[in-house]
Amino acid sequence: MNAPPASPPTRLLDSIRGPADVQSLAPSQLPQLAEEIRAELIAVTAKNGGHIGPNLGVVELTIALHRTFKSPEDQFVFDVAHQGYVHKLLTGRGGDFFKKLRQSGGASGFLYRAESPHDAFGAGHAGTALSAALGMATARDLRRSSEHVVAICGDAAFTCGITLEALNNVVSSTKRLVVILNDNEWSIAKNVGAISRYLNRISTSPTYNKLHHDVEAFFKSFPAGVELNRVYTKWKRETKDFFVESSLFEKFGLRYLGPVDGHNLEALTKNLEFAKHCDVPVLVHILTKKGRGLSAAIAHPEKFHGASPFDPATGESKKNPPDTPPNFQDVFGQALTRFARANPKVIGITGAMPSGTGLSHLAEGVPQQFFDVGIAEEHAVLFAAGLATKGFRPVCAIYSTFLQRAYDQVIHDVALQNLPVTFCLDRAGLSPNDGPTHHGLFDLSYLRCVPQATIMQPKDEDELVDMLHTSLHLPGPGFIRYPRGAGTGVKIKDQPALLTVGQAEVLREGSNIMIWALGSMVTDALKLAEKLALEENLSVGVVNARFVKPLDRTLLLSHAACIPLLVTMEDHVLAGGFGSAIIEALHEGECPAAVERIGWPDKFVEHGNNVEVLRASHGLSRHDIHRRVLNRWRNLRAETVATDA
Repeated sequence: MNAPPASPPTRLLDSIRGPADVQSLAPSQLPQLAEEIRAELIAVTAKNGGHIGPNLGVVELTIALHRTFKSPEDQFVFDVAHQGYVHKLLTGRGGDFFKKLRQSGGASGFLYRAESPHDAFGAGHAGTALSAALGMATARDLRRSSEHVVAICGDAAFTCGITLEALNNVVSSTKRLVVILNDNEWSIAKNVGAISRYLNRISTSPTYNKLHHDVEAFFKSFPAGVELNRVYTKWKRETKDFFVESSLFEKFGLRYLGPVDGHNLEALTKNLEFAKHCDVPVLVHILTKKGRGLSAAIAHPEKFHGASPFDPATGESKKNPPDTPPNFQDVFGQALTRFARANPKVIGITGAMPSGTGLSHLAEGVPQQFFDVGIAEEHAVLFAAGLATKGFRPVCAIYSTFLQRAYDQVIHDVALQNLPVTFCLDRAGLSPNDGPTHHGLFDLSYLRCVPQATIMQPKDEDELVDMLHTSLHLPGPGFIRYPRGAGTGVKIKDQPALLTVGQAEVLREGSNIMIWALGSMVTDALKLAEKLALEENLSVGVVNARFVKPLDRTLLLSHAACIPLLVTMEDHVLAGGFGSAIIEALHEGECPAAVERIGWPDKFVEHGNNVEVLRASHGLSRHDIHRRVLNRWRNLRAETVATDA
């Protein structure tokens, strides 16, 4: 009799329902768990895209954290939180929920307090973990509770000013805090600046590591070794580098441990266990390999920081159809490179995102006019302001949602002095898979109130180049917002046009309804106008607004005077956005008019499969917009008939 076929081996990962299951595993099982986690990460992100590189690098670290501490009683604060996929898998969010990562109804690509009690603090921007963790640890001390707080920070977080501000306050705020410095030498692009060079010097210095460990071992060898080691630690701190130069972190009052191999579970667990019982704030410096387990991610860490869907066997991204238009970011980067070659005063500045913003074209073509300042948006804007005072034309390429971090510098240092800095805001509108921390839906609201700002949005790639050319000739600050992804495919002129500031463009005349559309909504407006004309016999015009500030008030008031219904369309929240600017202009012009505003509601928009899915879930599909405009027109006509009667 033949034996029944053997059932496939059960994955350890499938048995993990929470941290208690991780703690119950034998140490010998942990390498298998790490291998299974990496396989799951690669399989899911190959299909959905995501931050594969950072997560592959923290597999062992996250396992060790859950072996040493007890979440959610003990609280982990992940900087940026894009490396939280492993944490999700170990806290009951595996299976189908994780397989729908970054998709509608699935796990968020970041940590999100509403998603799980194990997500102690949500994030999406770099540099926030240490300040938040310090606040949580201080709250614990004030409540006299005993839980541990652990901040997990990448080395790039220490290029953020807010992290250094927190570091300056640690010892004056708490005596118990564990800080993990995950050192992989990368943020999105290769880390830059003095902090990066300093960490590299520590991690590659056997003398520093050996002397510290040997001295500690010497003191601990005595019967009262632990107490003697405390005396040594105090003595070394007070005598300022008595044995060997202290680390930067010890100068801030933190006990420094490391460097530790971030892929050695035994070493990680021992150091975390030691840190857990320290009566002073501790920083554990671990060294990891970004992308570990996927050769393509190791070879191309910038590409696989946040990857689009890819072939897990080759690492090749899934190709777009051959006729796909270029991305707006690349059109911008290529145009800026062309302008920089023609004018040595044109300077490009990025905050650790040369590829994401398209400035990699400038870095390759005119490197002496390119600056990557690391994840330091506030510095980027002030740096640009300084350049502008000396006759240069700096261009800051910063995602819409990230420019929020430098709002004071935009107002106080650039606009107040009317300095000619150009801001190019990529990801204006939705970044669908990334969710609310990355949707660029607020920039018009936070910029419209800034005096001396010129704000514009192109309808296509060619107009983007025209706007960049125009902004480089403005006497003061210019802001250009444009969406993520491919353009419309329009041909770009050989020579850009200098636009008349504040002048809109009429694309289609109409007498019943006039749609004022902004940027990416212009295409939808033209389709809507055509549909209403064909199906309802309405005369519908379309205006490409181009400028939000200054607005083309002359054209607007002329339309309001003779056209029954105005419709505004924007890829932005309604509160304080383009439609609000239209209403304000009509009020100031004492010209009452019926206005239907189309835009995003007053809420944070969740992550989802794509723009179309999210628009449909918020009443902004093309069908929904058509219905709203038509209903408004019919109600308006009914009111007119009733009034006439």
